[in-house]
Amino acid sequence: MDFSGKKQAAVFLDRDGTINLDKGYFYLPEEFEFEQGSVEAIRLLNQAGYKVFVISNQSGIARGCFTEAQVDHLHQWMNEELAKSDAHIDAFYYCPHHAEQGIGSYKKVCDCRKPAPGLLLKAGREWNIDMKHSYMVGDHNSDIGAGFAAGVQPFFVRTGHGKQEEKLLAANVLRANNLYEVVKKYILFPN
Repeated sequence: MDFSGKKQAAVFLDRDGTINLDKGYFYLPEEFEFEQGSVEAIRLLNQAGYKVFVISNQSGIARGCFTEAQVDHLHQWMNEELAKSDAHIDAFYYCPHHAEQGIGSYKKVCDCRKPAPGLLLKAGREWNIDMKHSYMVGDHNSDIGAGFAAGVQPFFVRTGHGKQEEKLLAANVLRANNLYEVVKKYILFPN
């Protein structure tokens, strides 16, 4: 976390379908595959000085498919893999809830499940983020909604569920084929 007092820009990334192939409810490292170009995109963001956060709905926890500890283990493994390419995620934030299909205390309406902006706002507070100069990237309309609600610039990618969800997007939403294209075309080298 940043305690220097100086606000920093960040890129908030959806996980499944944006950073990695979306394979449904999974938690095992051996099932994980990075989307093409996503490791390089994260490395470029790190080098440019952006904080990089994962913002993910993980209702598989609420549904009893896996535990928070298993998700945390996968995220630790992701950073170990990214480190092999001189890249890293600064922090992982995820919503373990589901309002209808959750079990026990995980069954609830919350402010952390996208499209609610709770996780982005929490990361923004904890890391002293300049939200006006930050971005959200994802393959669902809920990612775009969370970005707008949090006051960051959202970008839509056609990976994961993107091809199905794109027809539901508002015309003014910026879009790209994948995370790498967003980073190169819109964030690091905008026209």
